[in-house]
Amino acid sequence: DLGEYDRARDVYGMAIDRLGEDFMDQHVFISFAKFETRLKEYERARAIYKYALERLPRSKSQALYNQYTLFEKQHGDREEIENVVATKRRMLYEAAVKKDEHDYDTWLDYARLEEEAAFIEDPQSIERARDVYERAIAEHPLVAEKRLWRRYIYLWLNYALFEETVAQDIGRARQVYLACNELLPHKSFTFAKFWLQYAWFEIRQLDVTAARRALGMAIGKCPKDKLFRGYIEMELELREFDRVRILYSKYLEFNPTNCTTWVEFAKLEMALGESERCQALFDMAIDQPTLDMPEVLWKAYIDFTYDLGDFDKTRSLYGRLLTLTDHVKVWISLAQFEYAVALDAEKLTAARSVYERAYKRLKELGLKEERMALLEAWGDVETEDRMGDFSLVEKKMPKRVRKRRELEDGSLEEYFDYVFPDDEEQGARFKLLAKAHLWKQKARKSDASSINNESREMETADSS
Repeated sequence: DLGEYDRARDVYGMAIDRLGEDFMDQHVFISFAKFETRLKEYERARAIYKYALERLPRSKSQALYNQYTLFEKQHGDREEIENVVATKRRMLYEAAVKKDEHDYDTWLDYARLEEEAAFIEDPQSIERARDVYERAIAEHPLVAEKRLWRRYIYLWLNYALFEETVAQDIGRARQVYLACNELLPHKSFTFAKFWLQYAWFEIRQLDVTAARRALGMAIGKCPKDKLFRGYIEMELELREFDRVRILYSKYLEFNPTNCTTWVEFAKLEMALGESERCQALFDMAIDQPTLDMPEVLWKAYIDFTYDLGDFDKTRSLYGRLLTLTDHVKVWISLAQFEYAVALDAEKLTAARSVYERAYKRLKELGLKEERMALLEAWGDVETEDRMGDFSLVEKKMPKRVRKRRELEDGSLEEYFDYVFPDDEEQGARFKLLAKAHLWKQKARKSDASSINNESREMETADSS
C-alpha cells in the first residue's frame, strides 16, 4: 500500500528461503504471484508459478495449479495455455506410471505428449522426450509371454521413429533398434513388425545389405508368414526378382499348405512372362496333400489356363476337381465354361449336358438345396439364350413345404424342405410296388389257408 514494491518482493523472497522445501506452502507462492500480477509483471508471475510447480508435490499444489491455469487464461497466449494443459497431463501421467510401472498404454501416451512438444531447435524438449522413452523401456515385462510384450514393443518402435524423424539422430535410432533386438526373447517369440520396421529404416539409409541381413536373421531365428511376406515385398520394391523367387521357395518349404503363397508365386511368374514356370507351380500346388484354401488355388489355376486359351487343360482341371468335390458352384462354373467356349450352335447343348450330369449327381447325394441352386443357374441360361427352353427346368422345380422334426429333447421344430417332382414320382413308384408286394403276400396267405381247409374236409370225409 505504501508503494514499497521492492521491499515487498524481498519479504516474499525471505519467506520462501526461510520456509525451505520441507515447510514450503503453496499459498505463499499464490500470494507472491498475485502481487506481481497486480503490478502487471506477468512474466515475473509466470516464473513464480512455474518455480513453485516444479518444487511442490502434486498433493500440495492443487490450488497453485488452478491459480496458474486461471492466470494463463487471462494473461497468456495460446502457447502458454497449451503448456499449462501439457503440464497438467504430465502430472497425471507421472501419477499413473508411479502407481503401475508396467502400464505401457500410459507410457505411450506420455511419450506421445512429449513428442508433440519436441522440436529440433529446442534440445531440452528432445531430451525430455528421450527421458520418458528411456524410463518406459526400462520397465520391460518380467515374463517371456508374448501377450505381455505386445504393447511394450511399441515403446521401442516409437522411440526409434522419434530419433529418426523428430530428433533426426540416425545413429541413435540404429542403437535403439539394436538394443531392442538384444532384449527380445527370440527363442520364445518375436515380432515381425519390429524386424520389418528396422529393415525399412536401413533401406531409407540406403543400406540394403543391412536390411537383408536383418530379415534373414529374423527368418532364421523365428520364421513367420508376415516376415516372409514383408521380405518379399521389399525385394519386389527393389525389383530383385531372382531373390523373390528364392524367398518364395523358402516360404513354401516353411508352409506348403498356404494357397495364397502358391497363387502369388504363380502370378509373379505369369507377370514376368514365364508361363511354363507358372503352370509347373500350379501343378505342384494342387498335388499337395493338405491345403488351407484349395478352392482359391483351383480357381486361380483354372482362370490361368482359360486366359491362355488352353480349354482342354481347363476341362481336364474341372474333371480332376470334380473327383475331389461335388460342390454345386464347381458344377455351375463348369457349365458356364462349356457355354462360353462352345460354338454358337452347340452352346446350349454343352451347358445342358453339364447341368443334367450335375443334377443327377446331386440327386444321388441327396443335396436338395444344392439342386435348387443348380436349377436356378440352369434356368438363367435357358431364359437368357434365345434358343433356350425354360420348361426343361420348370418341370424339375421343387415345391417348398413346411415340415416338422423331433429334436433330441423331444420338442418339435418346424423347417422348410424341397420336394422335387422326380422324387415324388420315384416315391409313388415305390409305394405302388410296396402295395403290389403286400397284395401278393396276402394272396399267398389266402391260397394257403384255402388249401388247408380243403385238405381238412377231405380227411373228415375219409374218416366218416
